[in-house]
Amino acid sequence: MLSGPAGAGKGTVLHEVLRKMDNLSYSVSCTTRNPRPGEKDGTDYVFMNEDMFRKMIEEGLFLEWAVVHGHYYGTRKDLVENILNAGKDVILEIDVQGAMQVKSKMPGTVTIFIKPPSFEELVRRLTERGTESQDELELRIKNAKTEMGLSGEYEHIIINDDVDRAADDFISIIRKYRED
Repeated sequence: MLSGPAGAGKGTVLHEVLRKMDNLSYSVSCTTRNPRPGEKDGTDYVFMNEDMFRKMIEEGLFLEWAVVHGHYYGTRKDLVENILNAGKDVILEIDVQGAMQVKSKMPGTVTIFIKPPSFEELVRRLTERGTESQDELELRIKNAKTEMGLSGEYEHIIINDDVDRAADDFISIIRKYRED
């Protein structure tokens, strides 16, 4: 399970890990937020309206869900179970609220937190990507402080100051658990 604040580079590191490793699958999360430029429904996220998301909550279809930055995010239980039943390791890229839910429901879950090299670098990355309004940007920066404060709840912390090195660190962690 992978978490970290917006702008830490989770998606970029994860993309490299998935490119370099076999027998590993990514569980696509559901969200009520709008797609960013270049994001594809069903690949990056399953984009849905709030009514549909709430109905899925009521039906108990999520392994975890949370409201983050004013939008719903969640991981479908059936998709994770299907990947695990196929004998593959599954990576969930989820926020800290969801991570704590999964950790309590699946105690053997390996937790990895991706951090930027500094808070100033995180703010720079968020500002430069230009995908949020000023209000959304301020909310993400505020939430990042809280999320980074919870990094101690994770078994592993990776500093993403270089994507290749961070991906290699991530792969080393996976290999360690596969050997145990």
